[in-house]
Amino acid sequence: MRDGIFYKFWVYILSSHSGTLRVGTGFFEQRIYQHKPDSIEDFTKKYQCHRLVYYESYQDVQVAIAREKQIKRWRREKKVTLIERVNPRWLDLVENWGLELLFPRQSLGRIP
Repeated sequence: MRDGIFYKFWVYILSSHSGTLRVGTGFFEQRIYQHKPDSIEDFTKKYQCHRLVYYESYQDVQVAIAREKQIKRWRREKKVTLIERVNPRWLDLVENWGLELLFPRQSLGRIP
């Protein structure tokens, strides 16, 4: 907490459709929104890692960075096990961000 504001830092794993993994850390929404449209010239853009398949949250940035480094040192098999414990189908956990939520029998159109 700084100046009465609570910060939350995230460690996340992004995946491409071919299975390439990218481990990162930062302010969650900001980083994910940067990676999704390829607005950063980096590994994510080069390998098309756009599916968020795993994440953890931390209050302390140093703890988050240490965890990111730990996961990055792991072999692929251990990363896959971590992902599949919480997301066995490798779904994109932010696929529907920004879409309007509709309830059953509700439509996007206006009633005349």
